[in-house]
Amino acid sequence: MSGFVFNEKPIAIESGEGPYLYSDDGTEYLDFGASYAVAALGHSHPAVTSAIQEQAAKLTYVQASYPVEVRTELYEKLATLAPGDISNVWLCNSGTEANEAAMKFARSATGREKIVATKRAFHGRTLGSLALTWKQKYKKPYEPVAGGVEFVSYGDEAELAEAVDDETAAVFLEPIQGEGGINPATAEYLQTARDLTEDAGAALVFDEIQTGIGRTGSLWACENAGVVPDILTSAKGIANGLPLGATLCADWIADGAASHGSTFSGGPVVCAAANATLDTIVEEDLPGHAAAVGDYLTTELEAAVEEHDLPVREVRGDGLMVGVEVKRGANRTLKHLALSEQLLALPAGRTVVRFLPPLVIEEEHADRAVDAMTNVLS
Repeated sequence: MSGFVFNEKPIAIESGEGPYLYSDDGTEYLDFGASYAVAALGHSHPAVTSAIQEQAAKLTYVQASYPVEVRTELYEKLATLAPGDISNVWLCNSGTEANEAAMKFARSATGREKIVATKRAFHGRTLGSLALTWKQKYKKPYEPVAGGVEFVSYGDEAELAEAVDDETAAVFLEPIQGEGGINPATAEYLQTARDLTEDAGAALVFDEIQTGIGRTGSLWACENAGVVPDILTSAKGIANGLPLGATLCADWIADGAASHGSTFSGGPVVCAAANATLDTIVEEDLPGHAAAVGDYLTTELEAAVEEHDLPVREVRGDGLMVGVEVKRGANRTLKHLALSEQLLALPAGRTVVRFLPPLVIEEEHADRAVDAMTNVLS
């Protein structure tokens, strides 16, 4: 059985609107998880709903080898919005598939096998992406996974420098680790990764599946650091709830990569949802809004921790990707937030409560989340 499960009783969700979800008994929940950042515009956004309905009435699906206007529009849009000179786009259906494609593209473009990933990283659950994912609980039951992956400590420049050599095909990094505990990388660390991979002729891959699409105050988190990768992967909020992933590549990767494909790559209905989502995010400057409201949320959380002496070790993150490291365990806190305060959030490891609300929340929603945390942790 799936759902938000507390005390073995799931919260059955029936509908949603904006930043709210409604259970089948009519209870309203403030959604500060957005289904792991998927609902970037909140639930049932009218622009996305209208785009889906209009496209579904015209053409539901046709394979990617036939040009379709709505898919071509998305290719061009993503190429324009991508950081730096990245202009090649491959569409798929999920984040793990986008990362699998990135692995394949990097290995085929460089002719090398070795990939460097980081401890506490999460890059997906398929066998290829599991090789890049750190936690044994995700991959142990399915071993052997793909080989050729070496792990280094996240944020350790010296350890990264020791690992990257002329046998390295790619370095995979999350600009902010999500599942690993909301751990932001410094701009210096990301720049070091850029310099090391350039010197070694390896690809720098930024996994922006959770951090991208405006969540951290810029359209892409790497823009906050001023570092452009060779490959950027995206998914989650890109189509506001419909399954879509994208692997964005620099020319040298695209020119050197072997063929790759997916039956459902860039279906017209999903592309229509993505176009509407991206247009709304850009036109309404939701990255800027996320930066402002995220700063307010973080500041208010820190103030509540100090004022009420809450059992919190640290509040960290960027924009509307915020982690609250608690002393008494994340799952216990999440249970009480949901049942007592009607606030839905997510774990990030055993001790971090993760807030990934829709980018459209306002300060009043942030206030409610702070009050809920204060009530539960007090």
